[in-house]
Amino acid sequence: MSISAIQFILLGTAAFALTGILTWPVRKTALWIGAMDLPNSDRKTQREAVPYLGGISIAGSICILTYGAIYIGDNTTTTFPLVNYLLLPAVVMGLMGLVDDLRGLEPWPRLVFQTLIGSLVALVMIKNEFTGSPTGNAILDNALFALWIVGMTNSINFFDNLDGGAAGTVAISCFGISFIAYSQSQELVTALAFVTGCACAGFLLWNKSPAKIYMGDAGALFLGVVVSVLTIRLNPGIQPQWRSLALLPILLAVPILDTCIAVFSRLRRGISPFQGGRDHLSHRLMRKGLSKPSAAYALWAMQAGFVACAVSIYQWPDTCGAQLLAVSVSLWLATFIWFWRIPSTD
Repeated sequence: MSISAIQFILLGTAAFALTGILTWPVRKTALWIGAMDLPNSDRKTQREAVPYLGGISIAGSICILTYGAIYIGDNTTTTFPLVNYLLLPAVVMGLMGLVDDLRGLEPWPRLVFQTLIGSLVALVMIKNEFTGSPTGNAILDNALFALWIVGMTNSINFFDNLDGGAAGTVAISCFGISFIAYSQSQELVTALAFVTGCACAGFLLWNKSPAKIYMGDAGALFLGVVVSVLTIRLNPGIQPQWRSLALLPILLAVPILDTCIAVFSRLRRGISPFQGGRDHLSHRLMRKGLSKPSAAYALWAMQAGFVACAVSIYQWPDTCGAQLLAVSVSLWLATFIWFWRIPSTD
């Protein structure tokens, strides 16, 4: 498999355009079947009903272009199985999210299903040596990777609470992943990350404030699997290995921050972490006086800053990698404290 820079750009442009085009009929279908997010609780920030299911257009675009590129490039023998190991579990997880969007599912069955999928994906990656061994023990590696996949899948889902917030942040993360992967000649990871980032950017045409459609659980869970597996598959080639592993949470720092803030806030108040609320980063920023668009821009800027740190650590691991890693951790902790001091409820 060999992809030129021009082909990467063409794939990304096609992902942007196709997602933007597909979102129109998906939105019409959501309106027709009544798949609407209603402003029927205090935690909702919109004033009017907004259709969801927009994740179908994101997932559809990524799958169509990825499999289409493999077929056109005649790489079906070698690349098709590798792509399946990522996209098939992402689609399965997205379908569970779609059922949740349309019918509603209880938190615990969802978590059990996610854990099963995450464990299977981790097992396949370890068995086929798609990634290194961070612990040196296959059982511990499986548990670690499964925890990362399930955690990030739910983190992206939690983070999807603001017009354009999740789509823009995931796009920035994917562009960072694709840059590092491209520099390391990981063409498949580069292509999947770049296509995913551009698809999210295309969805922003409809999802930016005021949102005309939401991605819903189907889109958030699909993207959660994609970005979590892409970060595991990413090999920055930095030694010692723990510095390479440290790039994973930095590349997804803001969704992780949002989840930690929301979960710890709910536990402190004695309520279930799975219960929705107005205690996410976006809600706290708006409580500080920011508008919806400004809150989204702030979250994007924060994520871009962390991704820049990750790329810088990759670029200069020996000269200032340790210092930049310390700066990244310090900034994350300082940001956590700042958000924690903002009231969790109105």
